[in-house]
Amino acid sequence: MYDLAIIGGELYIDGSYVRKNLYIKDGKIASITDDILDSTDIYNAVGKKVLPGFIDPHVHFELNVGRYTSCDDFYWGSVSGAYGGITTFVDFLDPVDNAKELEDAFISRRKLAEKSVVDYGFHATVKNPVGEVDSIVKTMKKLGLPSVKLFTTYSDSGRRTYDNEIIEFLKLSRKNDFIVLAHIEDDELINLDKSFEVVDLAISRSSRAELNEALKLARYTRDHDGNLYMVHLSSGNTISALRDEYSDILNKNFFIESCPQYFSFGSDVFNKDNGYLYALAPPLRSEEEIGLLVDSFDYIDTIGTDHCPFMKDEKYGKRLVDMPMGIGGIEHSFSVMYSLFGDKVIDKMTVNPAKIHGLYPKKGVLLEGSDGDVVIYDCSRRYVIERNHSRCDYSVYDGYEVVGEVVSTISRGKFVVRDGEFVGGSGEYVRG
Repeated sequence: MYDLAIIGGELYIDGSYVRKNLYIKDGKIASITDDILDSTDIYNAVGKKVLPGFIDPHVHFELNVGRYTSCDDFYWGSVSGAYGGITTFVDFLDPVDNAKELEDAFISRRKLAEKSVVDYGFHATVKNPVGEVDSIVKTMKKLGLPSVKLFTTYSDSGRRTYDNEIIEFLKLSRKNDFIVLAHIEDDELINLDKSFEVVDLAISRSSRAELNEALKLARYTRDHDGNLYMVHLSSGNTISALRDEYSDILNKNFFIESCPQYFSFGSDVFNKDNGYLYALAPPLRSEEEIGLLVDSFDYIDTIGTDHCPFMKDEKYGKRLVDMPMGIGGIEHSFSVMYSLFGDKVIDKMTVNPAKIHGLYPKKGVLLEGSDGDVVIYDCSRRYVIERNHSRCDYSVYDGYEVVGEVVSTISRGKFVVRDGEFVGGSGEYVRG
């Protein structure tokens, strides 16, 4: 007797669809077959797509940025994600500059995440760890953390990691089997003029700053045979240059993540009365850069959201130096990207992040023995986004028209969302 049968749907397996029945027992996918087998619960998926649970490799729940904290905690962020088919997310530990603080950060963030309704993991995060790289890597291995994030900018707040330490991390990454995540902008080209408003974002954080630094880190990755993952690539200029100059390492040991907002909105929104609601770093780009990004979609490995929302009044009327940067998007990420790219986006939100971030084959695939993480997607209608389950009091996707919707989300064999209704869930730590 199986716990759950998903009957009659189109299962996405190895890049194509097969009409099979999927059976889950004890939280794992136990059988994929044409047969009708006994099951305690039966879900009719006829006419719908049955997809692996989505993985968001880049979120910021309960992120403290000084005066403000992102408004989705691990409960509300994961609920919002579950409505969008997210069954696993990877958040970040607080930035540290030594190994002892890394262990403390791991313990405290895991405690906060216990209220998540879906599964979760963490990336280690560092800030200018001079003389501490080797000990941090050893502690990462002890804690089972297969990734570490660094910043090439934010020297104003002490978060920047400089080239010597970046190279140290890259040299160790292949030998120690971890991946270096990098927020990539040339710090020397960032303009923090205190008078700047949201309309000045493209001047403050130019696409040239991203492009220059990305090419430099690609060179370091090649020269030192490292593993690097570029978070939230924003500009088509950047990926076009990487394609031209570093095709030998692209999608092999230099991986690229982008986000739905960079395909969906142009920098012209900053000129609107509510332009402050779209403020994030790196910022939205020109229509020309969006076009180049779309053209290079096949070279993007993963889609993360960089989900980091703040309330309207926390952004309203503030200069850039006083404004919390970030937007929400975890609930709508798949439907927005599916509407733009169809089935091409599925691997970028399932098997690719699973393999890159140490979750495969437990996550990211419909495979016997893998976790029973499943999304039921109905492509039969177009609709305008107007529902939001984040705690944030707005969404940049309000009024955005999409094709299809997530109707049910299943985590380890149990419904978190069933036919559009939240039924609860209990997430587990899954990395390491």
